[in-house]
Amino acid sequence: MLPFEHVIIINKENSTAIYRQIAVSIINAIRAGTLKPGSILPGTRELSKTLGIHRKTVVAAYDELYAQNWIVIFPRKYTAVSDHLPLLKPQKWNTTNVLPSYKNSFSLPFRSIDVKKGKSGISVVPELIIDDGHPDVRISPIDELLKTYRSYTSKRHTIKNANMGTEQGTLRLREELAQYLSETRGLNIGTENLLITHGAQMSIYLTAQLILGPHSTVIVGTPNYPAANAAFEQTGAAVLEVPVDKNGMNTKAIERLCRTKKIDAVYVIPHHHYPTTVTLSAGRRMELLELSKTYSFAIIEDDYDYDYHYTSSPYLPLASSGHNGNIIYTGSFSKILDPSLRIGFMVAPGNFIDQCTALRKIIDVGGDGYMQNALAFLIKEGELKRHLKKAKKIYHQRRDFLNILLKDRLSPYISYVLPSGGMAMWITLVPEYPVRHLINLPQLQILRVDEELNAFRFGFASMDEKELETTVDFLQKALSSF
Repeated sequence: MLPFEHVIIINKENSTAIYRQIAVSIINAIRAGTLKPGSILPGTRELSKTLGIHRKTVVAAYDELYAQNWIVIFPRKYTAVSDHLPLLKPQKWNTTNVLPSYKNSFSLPFRSIDVKKGKSGISVVPELIIDDGHPDVRISPIDELLKTYRSYTSKRHTIKNANMGTEQGTLRLREELAQYLSETRGLNIGTENLLITHGAQMSIYLTAQLILGPHSTVIVGTPNYPAANAAFEQTGAAVLEVPVDKNGMNTKAIERLCRTKKIDAVYVIPHHHYPTTVTLSAGRRMELLELSKTYSFAIIEDDYDYDYHYTSSPYLPLASSGHNGNIIYTGSFSKILDPSLRIGFMVAPGNFIDQCTALRKIIDVGGDGYMQNALAFLIKEGELKRHLKKAKKIYHQRRDFLNILLKDRLSPYISYVLPSGGMAMWITLVPEYPVRHLINLPQLQILRVDEELNAFRFGFASMDEKELETTVDFLQKALSSF
């Protein structure tokens, strides 16, 4: 008889019940061809003695195997592997080199995506985290949102509404959002021009999949939002970079490229470019729109933090200007309410929205209808506007407070331009102080760092004044010790 003490592997520190471990071990032995159809298994008393466990545990394991048709049990006679299983050739038995199935690598061909691992994969949260521009959840109307959400899950008609048409976004949210974007951004749209997504990144990905391909070309600024670049590269398109200066993307450089090759799309973040926070000037906005008409390329406009402008009223989006429907406009509520609230939107002509909806359904049949309708309620009742008014005042104060701290304590080490709005600053270190030294500090995590430019993005909106002061003091001590 087989040495079952080696066939059955029991780990008493494993959270899996021992009877399940026994059952899985026997199943694996059958699949490996070690136990053949019809093979007699030890009796429950004999196996419990061999394994040094209670007989009831073995009985439970056999019951589990019987229920799944792996074995047959003849009471008071014997237990055997089922005859209805295929006969497999035994594999080489090497107990010193047996790995659980998912400890092996996937050995068949598959597409490979460049995975860049950093501190985001660590299990211990650092003392200080400098994000790249998150809202302060502590001042967001999350309680009101969740209260409305809960109420919608207890009424028959709201349950029905929440489960209808979520592939494009609930009609209620699209109606309220169309009105809201008209009032705040000057967009003349209807519900057919809106797709509700799980954040701006999904909007960018869907757009890239429909517009771009292996023979396409897209222009981006440099430096740029890495996740957008990754979405474009995955289509096989050529990604061409143009400089970003204090006035935003260089439109003259875009024009030079258009004269030499067919450009399919330009990705632009005109309000506050990511990561540098600069605003695309009025002149360059006009030039970009004219270039789009002349050379027939799409504009993918990422307007992730439109609502935060401090020194004047914000520029209206490119999408609000006169164009031929060639601007795909994306935004998100993550920068307003909470980064974990994955609700974004796309604005485009109806036929493009239809195709994006069809593509989205292949990987995601729809969003959270209750949450979308709860958000629609906040918009309709004016709660979102009231929150933005309060948040804009608080974030403005935090930006100015951080500006004072940086000038006071870090001026020998850094340079920066105070942004006119947004939720973050772009900090460049002087060459003698490499940003990689900050990255390697175990107490600190910075979400957006550019080693080539020796710079990082300092998100200030999520920190109160005490937290800002603590963070700047830490940076001062760290930089002074280099």
